[in-house]
Amino acid sequence: MFEQRVHRTTRSSALGQMELIYHYTVQSIRAGHRSGSLGVLINIFQTVVLIMLFALLMSVFGGRQAAVRGDFLLYIMTGVFLFKTHIQATGAVFGAASSTSGLMQHMPMNTIVAITASALSTLYVQIMSALVILFVYHAAFTPVSIEDPVGVLAAFLLAWLSGCAVGMVFRAAKPWAEKPVTLAKTVYQRANMLASGKMFLANNMPALVLPYFLWNPLFHTIDQARGYTFLNYTPHNTTMTYPLYFSLALLTIGLLGEYFTGKNASFSWRQ
Repeated sequence: MFEQRVHRTTRSSALGQMELIYHYTVQSIRAGHRSGSLGVLINIFQTVVLIMLFALLMSVFGGRQAAVRGDFLLYIMTGVFLFKTHIQATGAVFGAASSTSGLMQHMPMNTIVAITASALSTLYVQIMSALVILFVYHAAFTPVSIEDPVGVLAAFLLAWLSGCAVGMVFRAAKPWAEKPVTLAKTVYQRANMLASGKMFLANNMPALVLPYFLWNPLFHTIDQARGYTFLNYTPHNTTMTYPLYFSLALLTIGLLGEYFTGKNASFSWRQ
């Protein structure tokens, strides 16, 4: 009754939402850490461990012979960077604040802001981690040569976008069957340890096996990223359009599901 009405233009509303997304993104990066830098350092350590682990496994089991002719560690990095970005984006969107959380009771906060900020915080951490690792590897070990950096960045962003899209679908279904959906999300993330194709090339796969991997947008983005990274590799079985269309389709389904869930959400779901 005594609340003062503020008439805002579309432009000011959009700027206000962007500012809110920025602050919530910073808060998401710092969540669980004293600073954003510490979060990036921890992610760098985890990524380096993964790179070393997969490099060791491929060396022990003879996987180096199936790699692209060129820098073997760079070959591993292209797979690990995109894999980790995709998986982290899926988890971040899935775990973003829901419409029944206490945070959503404070205007002008809404679920779209929470989802966008969580996704952007993941993208920032993964980009910074990749840049730091590549710089240290370039400066301390051997010069890094990437044939088409713009193409690699596009594949990286597609891996992130497809992860967000998958996370949106899982997120929309989560309130209706939390435990089964959470389990399905975990299975999807674990399955991508193999299904992402980060340890082998699509061009070298047998025709009978290839269809079991082509459904996965991450498989396409990793294979395409290696095509953009190495002069001696040209992908013949994957495309950049499939993960793009896949992501747009799942984002549409996820947003529709999120809207429907938000309309029917109940605080009793948290009990």
